[in-house]
Amino acid sequence: MNLDELQRKLIAAARAHPPSDRVPYAFEQRILARVRGLPGHDAWTLWARSLWRAATPCVALMVLLLAWVLLAPASHPTNGDLSQELENTVLAAAEQEVPPADILR
Repeated sequence: MNLDELQRKLIAAARAHPPSDRVPYAFEQRILARVRGLPGHDAWTLWARSLWRAATPCVALMVLLLAWVLLAPASHPTNGDLSQELENTVLAAAEQEVPPADILR
């Protein structure tokens, strides 16, 4: 069906039946009573639900990374001293010799 034709028919039907100005008896009181009956929002409950939902993907990611580390073959032999390798990597730039003339430029 043509959307323009459908829109024209719907607008014509809406114009043919204008809304009533009459409001049902005690409508406001019924709505307010229903709103008051709703439970309030507890911020701690919302935080707890969000954190529990976030825990599942975090645990799954941790398990996948653990499996990857344990099952992947070592790309290079390590001597077992990770702290020494980290220190060498961090201080590699500081150990490079720079001529004094380059510093003054």
